[in-house]
Amino acid sequence: MEHWITFSITTLYFVILCLVALYGFHRYVLVYLYVKHRHNLHRPPKIFEESELPYVTVQLPMFNEDMVAERVIAATCRMDYPRDRFEVQVLDDSTDHSAEIAESACREWAAKGINIVYLHRKNRDGFKAGALQEGMKVAKGQFIAIFDADFIPPPDLLRNVINHFSDEKVGMVQVRWDHLNRDASILTKSQAIFLDGHFVIEHTARNRSGRFMHFNGTAGVWRRKTIEEAGGWQHDTLTEDLDLSYRAQLKGWQFVYLPQYVAPAELPPEMVSFKQQAHRWTKGSMQTAIKLLPRILSSKLPWSIKSEAFFHLTCTVVYPLMVLMTLLMYPTFIFNLSPVKINQSPMIPALQPNAEWSGPVMNNWLFGLSLFVLATCSASTFFIYAQKELFGRLAGWKTLFHLPFIMALGVGVCVNNTKAVIEAIISMIRRKPAEFVRTPKYGVTGKHQKVVMRDAPKFNFSKLCLPAIEIAFGIYMLSFIVISIKYSAALTTIPFLMIFAGGYLYVGCSTLWVLYRRHQDALAVLEETEKKTQVA
Repeated sequence: MEHWITFSITTLYFVILCLVALYGFHRYVLVYLYVKHRHNLHRPPKIFEESELPYVTVQLPMFNEDMVAERVIAATCRMDYPRDRFEVQVLDDSTDHSAEIAESACREWAAKGINIVYLHRKNRDGFKAGALQEGMKVAKGQFIAIFDADFIPPPDLLRNVINHFSDEKVGMVQVRWDHLNRDASILTKSQAIFLDGHFVIEHTARNRSGRFMHFNGTAGVWRRKTIEEAGGWQHDTLTEDLDLSYRAQLKGWQFVYLPQYVAPAELPPEMVSFKQQAHRWTKGSMQTAIKLLPRILSSKLPWSIKSEAFFHLTCTVVYPLMVLMTLLMYPTFIFNLSPVKINQSPMIPALQPNAEWSGPVMNNWLFGLSLFVLATCSASTFFIYAQKELFGRLAGWKTLFHLPFIMALGVGVCVNNTKAVIEAIISMIRRKPAEFVRTPKYGVTGKHQKVVMRDAPKFNFSKLCLPAIEIAFGIYMLSFIVISIKYSAALTTIPFLMIFAGGYLYVGCSTLWVLYRRHQDALAVLEETEKKTQVA
């Protein structure tokens, strides 16, 4: 019986390892497609004359964005485009004083001659998707540009993009994201490298090789007819952008990606905001996979498009697989391949030397190889190559020094994102739309700006449970390091075990620190407000 348990645990471990490695290998496929097709530039068949430029509506969806509302409105209104064919819609669902800030900014720019309208909903039906759909009802433009509140659209963006729509088959054009606070901290630097990999390698590889790509929710322009023919903005997933993108391409519309043009935005500068964003993206991606993947796989699309869509939409399953693999490491290590074993005493189990252990060869092979495969397949070539393409060969090699932290961060958010995957499955089974939780914006643009956290969280079980689990996972992984050192077993795996342990501990402890900081900053703001009230 004990041998069957050992065999089952080991087999399950290897199956999970192979699945994770498969998704890691897919990143090498994307790098190959990028290298093969990177010179396949999309060239507009026609350059519009000034008098031919079509009408463009720029939509700015926002919710309680007091720190960045004025900034994005100002940048949008300064865009270089004929004023008689240019309209700005501020789609504001705010429930706090942000509404007054945004509306005041709209009045100021309207007084300067800008065609800008302020649309405020008293409810959040459909969340961002609902706001975009409502704006569509009164939008005048043949083309719809969308920018989230934390973006700063450059003045020449519309002129650079609009000519590509002279191809009547083009339904959407996406530009690359840049990052205002890339170098603010190791956290923002790691996020920037993550996103650079997505925008430099993934988008280019998919788009120029003829696979499906997706609109990223912001920094892109849509042909209005494309949105309407694809069924409009729908809010049954949290990634309405990914959902609409696949529906539009299933209708035959072509997308264009232009990495040579960029729109800078703010990265979440602290752990809780980063995890909220990652949770929403993960949950929405899984919801979209459940919703659309059967339709995609049963379509008459080429196998190359179907297979890429499968990996793209299902890549979030890696997070629960990583959590399962973390949990299985201990029984695999102890029951099968360790120099120690569990004392079978009916009292408290304890570790004792394993007389049946045959030596460190198999131990090193299993854990060393498995962790090496995970680390290399998930990070090295993909991120290094992206940085090289963006900033040159030296920057690519410098990324090597960031890889341990990047990998640790990727491991550390696995519990958070596994929760998102489970919630996505439950929400789609129940057919109940999930709440869109916005990512807090702080209006930061550089390295030395202080982040003031004004949203005070309640220190209840739901807030503290997740970081407690993450910290427990970190301590759990530390036990392997202790065992390896004590028994001089699988010593080559220690660097990788440190990445796992460090990732879980960093994410968990950082979350608790940010929750505490938010609480303290909110109290300080409240105290300052009360003093001003008393003086008045």
